[in-house]
Amino acid sequence: MNGAQDKLKVLFASAEAAPWAKVGGLGDVAAALPAALAGTAGSALDIRLILPFHAEIKRKNPTVGYLGAFSVPNQTGVFSAELYVASLHGITTYLLDSELTNHNSPVYYGDPALDGRKYAAFSVALLEAARFLDWQPDILHANDWHTALAVYALKTLYQQDPFFKDTRSLIAIHNLPFNGYGAEFAMTELGFPPGNYEDLPDWAHLTPLPLGIAAADQIVTVSPQYAREIQTRDFGCGLHEYLEKHNNKLIGILNGIDTRLWDPAADPNIPFPFTASDTNGKTLNKAALQRELHLEENPDIPLLTVVSRLDHQKGIGLLFDAIPDNARKPWQLVLLGTGSPDLEARAEDLMRKYPQKIVSLLRYDEAMAHKLYAAGDLFVMPSLYEPCGLSQMIAMRYGNIPVARATGGLQDSIINYHKAPGEATGFLFTEKTHEGLVSALNSAILTFHEKDTWAKLMNNAMNKDFSWKSSAQNYWSIYQEIKSKRD
Repeated sequence: MNGAQDKLKVLFASAEAAPWAKVGGLGDVAAALPAALAGTAGSALDIRLILPFHAEIKRKNPTVGYLGAFSVPNQTGVFSAELYVASLHGITTYLLDSELTNHNSPVYYGDPALDGRKYAAFSVALLEAARFLDWQPDILHANDWHTALAVYALKTLYQQDPFFKDTRSLIAIHNLPFNGYGAEFAMTELGFPPGNYEDLPDWAHLTPLPLGIAAADQIVTVSPQYAREIQTRDFGCGLHEYLEKHNNKLIGILNGIDTRLWDPAADPNIPFPFTASDTNGKTLNKAALQRELHLEENPDIPLLTVVSRLDHQKGIGLLFDAIPDNARKPWQLVLLGTGSPDLEARAEDLMRKYPQKIVSLLRYDEAMAHKLYAAGDLFVMPSLYEPCGLSQMIAMRYGNIPVARATGGLQDSIINYHKAPGEATGFLFTEKTHEGLVSALNSAILTFHEKDTWAKLMNNAMNKDFSWKSSAQNYWSIYQEIKSKRD
């Protein structure tokens, strides 16, 4: 690739991107991966991000330029959309607004029909935005169900369209159970035909994510282990047979983290910076947090931390069930997060029952999250399933040793102490039971008191490279492979 005309053009479509709109891990990925790809590929790549112009983004009032209005076809005629341009982490970012796709709506309504209408319309409008720009993407990189219909549209509504005749597609699965079911009416309204893929189950023929998966040239999950898991009945959400049959186009690439944002040596949110070679600041951060939260200030009491959405998928119920079994042992637990009302109620109840041991902070608090990563000895992450997970990577970077279930990206990113003690970075357990968690916690707490062993664990964890560099190189290779197959 020599001239600008030879650049590989990638349209990266997402429902969210941090810090403008972030609800889950997708927001972190969409913010970091395009920038990492641009750094990896350099002048050989022209990657651009497109998002709905959410009300949340408007409130943050980023600097934007107005590009103009264009029409988007649907079954009853057309609807109008407006396109704006901005820069996010150095990446050209388009913000798309219209009555159907966004106008003053939340990132997600929480109503399947309303969300279905919003993102079905966004999936068509983002393709029309590329036409409006007269910028023909070589690859559409879609993410989750919200933009899956753009992939399906390339194979149906736009199959005969000369503008998109050379556009190929990749769909990234961040969380398979969220498949967009409920978008049927919106799809019909926009003129989408039902799917005609004999390997898909009947319910999937008017459901965005399965249709995007079936239509895509490449499927990527956010960890290698999750790519294997979704080919099984337990994790495949009814699509396991399709995914197993078509696993030649399925690959897993582990996500990374923003190592500039999450850097214990230069984190403005923590009072005492530290490094892998000098962890004294970590001891001081622990003492400061114990004082702040009125816990006993004692470096020899293991401090367990949780930064999580309070959701049953995250295994929070297993943690709460495990606490009575370990209540008499010396430990402290600080939990930060919001979510399911029943889990929030249990968190408050346990704090009342064990006021000297447990602090439940039921809120979103980015600065406190940094403090917990920096102060904690053990990071508890007992997820029932975890496509990738970023928290365990952040925790390791801060010397906060994870105790986690061996699933998805947790299994890919944590080296289990009981399998390879010399290289270990954490503790894994396999059972979906609180007894399994109790056993892993007991083992971790015993090891915590072996100071030389613990120092080695911390050093291993803090020196692991979880930057986006490796992931970006893998995606770049896939982009090139997709392009070469097309050519």
